[in-house]
Amino acid sequence: MNWYSLRVMSGREEKVKDTIFRELDYEKNLRSNVEEILIPTENIIDIKNGKKQLKKKVFFPGYVLVKMEMNNETKFFIESMDGVMSFVGPKGNPQALNESEIKRIVGNNSDSDVESADNIEEIPFKVGDSVKVIDGPFKEFNGLVQEINDSNRIKVNVNIFGRPTPIELSMHQILIES
Repeated sequence: MNWYSLRVMSGREEKVKDTIFRELDYEKNLRSNVEEILIPTENIIDIKNGKKQLKKKVFFPGYVLVKMEMNNETKFFIESMDGVMSFVGPKGNPQALNESEIKRIVGNNSDSDVESADNIEEIPFKVGDSVKVIDGPFKEFNGLVQEINDSNRIKVNVNIFGRPTPIELSMHQILIES
């Protein structure tokens, strides 16, 4: 079996994958010809209103990878699915991906280096909060939260010599002022 790239409607990758597997349950003779369907994704951390959220981002929007035995019957079966446009290849002929391409893509798809959803903690600050610096060279300064980055860095405007100055701190260096 080889890996093939399948062009699908952007944003419908998961739906196409589910539809193919659902239809394969009815087509028992074709089931053995399709081994795996992969949608290369990565987990990203998005911060909204001071809360971290884990989201999946598709590496190649509009493409799905299929590991299958290519023949006329399986090609027609896959291309007839709702949301599928065609296989990627010259003049409509599906072209198998080589092993180095697959290793690179599948290697990017591993989630081992990304935080799991269980480790995501809530950031107790939001833009506009009045905070007090409790650690570092600006200890005892007061300021307002201006921006929260996804790497737990918070930009705070503090008054230094009577002028508002933005400084970047970790969330452990500040407390909400009461």
